[in-house]
Amino acid sequence: MTEPMVYIIGAGPGDPELVTVKGKRLIEEADLILYTDSLVNPDLFKNIKSEAVVQKSAGMDLEEIVQVMVEAAKKGKKTARVHTGDPTVYGAILEQMKKLAEEGIEAEIVPGVSSAFAAAASAGLELTVPELTQTVILTRAEGRTPMPDKEKLVDLASHQCSIALFLSATLIKKVVREFLEAGWTQEDAAVVVYKASWPDEKVVRTTLGNLHEDMRANGITKQAMVIISKAADQELIQSGTYESKLYDKTFTHGYRKGVSAHE
Repeated sequence: MTEPMVYIIGAGPGDPELVTVKGKRLIEEADLILYTDSLVNPDLFKNIKSEAVVQKSAGMDLEEIVQVMVEAAKKGKKTARVHTGDPTVYGAILEQMKKLAEEGIEAEIVPGVSSAFAAAASAGLELTVPELTQTVILTRAEGRTPMPDKEKLVDLASHQCSIALFLSATLIKKVVREFLEAGWTQEDAAVVVYKASWPDEKVVRTTLGNLHEDMRANGITKQAMVIISKAADQELIQSGTYESKLYDKTFTHGYRKGVSAHE
């Protein structure tokens, strides 16, 4: 008999087609599917085995969640713990893996498409524009869970790079205040994507100064990715000011010899 195993699978941001091939296969092979029903699209489970047990976990605490997985895994059942987005980002999987390990059960993480990148795609953004911003920070505003001392939002914002904010829709006034304190301006671009890749997705393009008002006007208080970045400026597409050297005809790399300006 094989060792008991739980697969922690990233379901992606919402669109059931935005799951990895491996994740889809494991879900369809699973005997038990335990999923975060508040955010995972149940359409992912259309082609599962007829005898598979599908169970929601939003109303369960950690001990209950782990108990269900342990019981199934120890009976030799293929167990899929399905999380929204990518489970390694704000997935609260560490405590689950620890308790599973205490029961002699291994956990394998199957990555998924993060809502941060799904939101950028929906908004038509490149988050790393050459000579404008080359770094992306994934973080959140400080709420009930405190931030480590060296990860305060005002400190991270001081880098002036692209910042994607998870779990922060109810703390936008605080976000704006800290970005302004870090040297951003009221006119700097921001994008809010509500339920990225879902049928009722909503994309709101705004500025730092209007961020709170525009979110309120659109009724966005949860399930939103907030991206604050100079790369979110829609005029960049028309301007052509910042372009990668990768496809420049004069740029030589290992797969192409650039054309000299004198040729």
